[in-house]
Amino acid sequence: MTGALVADGMVKRFGGLLAVDQLSLTVEPGHVVALIGPNGAGKTTFFNCLTGLLEPDGGTVHLSGVEITHWSTARRAQAGIGRTFQRLQVFTRMTVRQNLQVAAEATGGGGGVLRGLLSSTRTADDAVTAMVDATLDRLSLRWCAERLAGDLPTGVLRLVELGRALCARPNILLLDEPVSGLDLGETDHLRAVIDDLAAEGIGVLLVEHDVGFVLAVAETIYVLDFGRLIASGAPEQIESDPAVRAAYLGSTFAAEG
Repeated sequence: MTGALVADGMVKRFGGLLAVDQLSLTVEPGHVVALIGPNGAGKTTFFNCLTGLLEPDGGTVHLSGVEITHWSTARRAQAGIGRTFQRLQVFTRMTVRQNLQVAAEATGGGGGVLRGLLSSTRTADDAVTAMVDATLDRLSLRWCAERLAGDLPTGVLRLVELGRALCARPNILLLDEPVSGLDLGETDHLRAVIDDLAAEGIGVLLVEHDVGFVLAVAETIYVLDFGRLIASGAPEQIESDPAVRAAYLGSTFAAEG
């Protein structure tokens, strides 16, 4: 599957709390989309509905025109949806290389990042090794490839988790606060990686609190407040939207301006 990821009228309740309220959003291949909003706005809950960790109470999810609303997380991953997490999900007692190998071995077939490696005459093991090595190089992680993940700082582990997601060969990649814990150099590197992924045809949806990063990398931004979409559009539209400033961005842009 290589088409768009489309959420239509997504609803998720937790008891009396409406965490996601009729949210519709589209991620096209080769485009970078951001979902922003204050803490508790429902962003991660929405991610969990998209990836199958939560069952929505209303609405649908389609991938390449096929409804996947009730598919399992594993089936969605095999269809080409990858993600990272707000709270790091790495194997701390494995090396960085082993973390990437697990992902590369777990999802056979598919397409996406470095798909050309898997269409050659290499054996399956050689293809996994090539995938892992290429991802280590892409994310500048060769220096720590043989180190235990648990011995590395948070910023590096963010990149390791991204590497795992890439080794699963996604067509649509969901990134939950990928800049958290990264220094300026790592943040600039991540921006370049996301630009490269989009150029390769990967659709990227990111949740991020670093507004400057979002404005620099995203083509379309959706703004969520108390589970409801209050604005969407290009970065320059979002930056100047009065409703967005009132709900989320006012103090940030006042400080920057």
